[in-house]
Amino acid sequence: MHNAPPMTQEGASAPGRIYLYKRYERFWHWSQAVLVMTMMFSGFEVHGTYRVLGFEAAVNLHTLTTWLLLSLWAFTIFWQFTTGEWRQYLPTLKRVDAMVRYYAWGIFRDAPNPFHKTLQHKHNPLQRLAYLALLAMVSPLIWGSGLLYLFRGYWPQMHLDSWLQLEWVAWAHTAGAFMMLVFFIVHVYLTTTGHTPTAHIKAMITGWEDVD
Repeated sequence: MHNAPPMTQEGASAPGRIYLYKRYERFWHWSQAVLVMTMMFSGFEVHGTYRVLGFEAAVNLHTLTTWLLLSLWAFTIFWQFTTGEWRQYLPTLKRVDAMVRYYAWGIFRDAPNPFHKTLQHKHNPLQRLAYLALLAMVSPLIWGSGLLYLFRGYWPQMHLDSWLQLEWVAWAHTAGAFMMLVFFIVHVYLTTTGHTPTAHIKAMITGWEDVD
């Protein structure tokens, strides 16, 4: 009798390959990445960090990518709920300590990753908490301040100009932008932590993930 293949903690056979990321999932991921990078590039120029496009062109590009990203999110939210993929982002504290230890020092000592991806669990507990922080803290800050900034001309009609200062909104938007930049840098770094530096990137291009 043949021995059964070893099982991961989520119950998937290992090693092997699984088709982890659907076509639309890959499309919205890369589209969002391009739009977020464009918004950061144009936004920091509007802020005065550097001068490449010119102020007016940077503002127009920033505004255009804002509406494109909002449209993409609307379709993606609909897709997430119709496919049930929203469950991938439900936060959990289970094995968070193991993931913290792994990223803090285990990964630098070639320790095995305590988390194994499956179709039902694509994100480890630490990633889920990071996405929760992004959705609950960073996104409301950056989008709320950004839309207030964009519709500054309507403040008198909404009776906001009597107590809300444009400078406060600008500072809040800048703070949110730096938070998003930190999240983006960490996210890019984590893509290099697979069994090869490009394994996770290839998986998000082809859809196929190698599981240990």
